[in-house]
Amino acid sequence: MAKTKTAETTKDVNEFILEFTDSEQKRKDSQELIGLMEKVSGFKAKMWGPSIIGFGTYHYKYASGHEGDAPLLGFSPRKAAISLYVSTGEHGQEELLKDLGKFTMGKACIYVKKLSDINQDCLVKLMKDTVARTTKKYST
Repeated sequence: MAKTKTAETTKDVNEFILEFTDSEQKRKDSQELIGLMEKVSGFKAKMWGPSIIGFGTYHYKYASGHEGDAPLLGFSPRKAAISLYVSTGEHGQEELLKDLGKFTMGKACIYVKKLSDINQDCLVKLMKDTVARTTKKYST
C-alpha cells in the first residue's frame, strides 16, 4: 500500500510561511489562523507534508485497510486561496457554512481568498465542531 505524503515534518512553520506565501496579506492571515487553530485545537502548529500547517493529530483507518495519521485541523496558504482543512460535509454543519461568508468548497477543504472574507466566529465554531467530531470518531 502506498505511503501518504502528508506526514508531520520538522520544517519550521514560520520559515515556511515566509518562503511559501506571495503577499503580506497571506502572511498576516496565516499568523492569525495559527493563533485561532492553536487556541481551538490546543496544539502547536506543525508542518505536514510540504505545504500544510497542521494542529494535533489523529489516526484513521478505512474499511479498505488504508490507514494513516492526519492533523485535527490545518490550512495551507496557497497562491490561489487559503485552503482550510476542516470537516464540512457532516450533518448539522449547514448552518455554520451558511453564515461563514465568501468561500468555495472542495472535496476536503474550504477555500478563502483572505480571512476577512469570512465570519471568524463561524470559522471557530466549525473548527470546534471538527475537533469534537474527529476525536469522537477516531478516539484520539
